Amino acid sequence: MPIENCKRVLFKVSGEALMGNKKFGHDIDTLNGIAADIKEVCELGIQVCVVVGGGNIYRGADASLLGMDRASADYMGMLATVINALALQSSMERAGIYTRVQSAIPMTSICEPFIRRRAKRHMEKGRVVIFAAGIGSPFFTTDSAAVLRAVEMNCDVLFKGTNVDGVYSSDPKKDESATKFNEITYTDVLKDSLKVMDMAAIAVARENELPIKVFSIKERGNFAKVLQNKGEYTLIRGK
Repeated sequence: MPIENCKRVLFKVSGEALMGNKKFGHDIDTLNGIAADIKEVCELGIQVCVVVGGGNIYRGADASLLGMDRASADYMGMLATVINALALQSSMERAGIYTRVQSAIPMTSICEPFIRRRAKRHMEKGRVVIFAAGIGSPFFTTDSAAVLRAVEMNCDVLFKGTNVDGVYSSDPKKDESATKFNEITYTDVLKDSLKVMDMAAIAVARENELPIKVFSIKERGNFAKVLQNKGEYTLIRGK
């Protein structure tokens, strides 16, 4: 999609991306770098919203494998995404970006509850909205939340920042023969069980014809580059 036709986008940031080279928590330089990337896109006149994961603090799916009740574990993971949203908000506001955090689980002392029309109005006024707590229900990942919020916000494209520069046939860190796709259909992602996003998220994106660009979040400035169809990325679209 040409940039002149792109008015509003959603940026999915994984919790793991916020760790930088650490093994847990937040790396302040990484937070500041992501904030700078978002500011660069805002300065292009694009309305931006963000969904952030929580894997750098707590992963509900992993805890459930150890015997914890899955619903409880997922709610704990949602709380981790709120911590990350507040951390990212702090870095973004230091960079001069006006932001609002909206949580799918109401926490009115620290952020707004998710209200679709209010979120849209914030973006129309030039604020970046950070969506936290997934969709507010267990058994769904933040990938599903990202697709759902992108559709609700009428976003033109979903950008998923990862640790690799696109979608591969297998994990390129484990398989040297892995092949990178420049473009792939939703159906092929589902058929081949590619691990770029969970299957429910891809299915909802396909149903709503939401294009997804997958790129490396590690290279600074990549968000704006990929928005302008430059750099390395994989485009997911088409039936």
